[in-house]
Amino acid sequence: MSDTLTRLITDPKIPVGREVANAFTWMQDTFVTAFDGLEAGLRSAIELLAFALQTPHPLLIVAAFAAITWVLQRRIAPVVIVTICALFALNQGYWALTMQTLTLVLGSCFVCMAIGVPLGIYSAHHPRFYRGLTPVLDLMQTLPTFVYLIPVLVLFGLGMVPGLVATVIFAMPAAIRLTELGIRSTPTALSEAATAFGATTSQRILKVELPYAFPQIMAGLNQTIMLSLSMVVIAGLVGAPGLGVPVVRALNTVNASLGFEAGAVIVAVAIMLDRMLRVEVKQ
Repeated sequence: MSDTLTRLITDPKIPVGREVANAFTWMQDTFVTAFDGLEAGLRSAIELLAFALQTPHPLLIVAAFAAITWVLQRRIAPVVIVTICALFALNQGYWALTMQTLTLVLGSCFVCMAIGVPLGIYSAHHPRFYRGLTPVLDLMQTLPTFVYLIPVLVLFGLGMVPGLVATVIFAMPAAIRLTELGIRSTPTALSEAATAFGATTSQRILKVELPYAFPQIMAGLNQTIMLSLSMVVIAGLVGAPGLGVPVVRALNTVNASLGFEAGAVIVAVAIMLDRMLRVEVKQ
């Protein structure tokens, strides 16, 4: 009896994997020109950002990081921490790889915030849309990254671009969720007052809701950066240059020294970016 029930459940098998594979094959065949154009555009933007980070002398980049930290924080302690972390990466001989990783992180964060913030604002004003979007965001964050690396590789090939796309898929939900939370948390009295004084919807969003939600949006940016950094090893597996490459090499050769060196530099980069962009805003 139990075997019969089991067969009723398992036969026929729902072809989830086959249908998804067929869908990606159809996308590749139908939109090959669009994907090639997107890959070329993303590659050009990444190369331009990489050129800006790698061409100047390392000490000039360290000084720029310290200056940006001072402008954002206005405190000496974060400036010292950022400078020490950047000099540590230089001392360990991983400066070029660190700049490549920063290229991936900054590029993915720009895409995540450019898409995530408007989506978060729209979601806050359309609860039904956000309820439908929530399962998609959950899927983006819970699906193992190695799974969606396969179609990304099929669509974009090896290199920095598939690493960027995979990072964006993994990190974007944080930007959307925290932006939606910040906009939704705006006191109703503030929005009603702005409307009563004749503010249009766009004016209310720009002058009332976004300033109020700014701390949450910055928290979303911080989370996006940390999630992007957690993807550097995955990006290394698909041919993206950066600090993930020595980690993958150390794993393949069981080289503990190389692995801990690269891991320590990744931690230093995470601390540096966290201290640089941890902006506290009093509401």
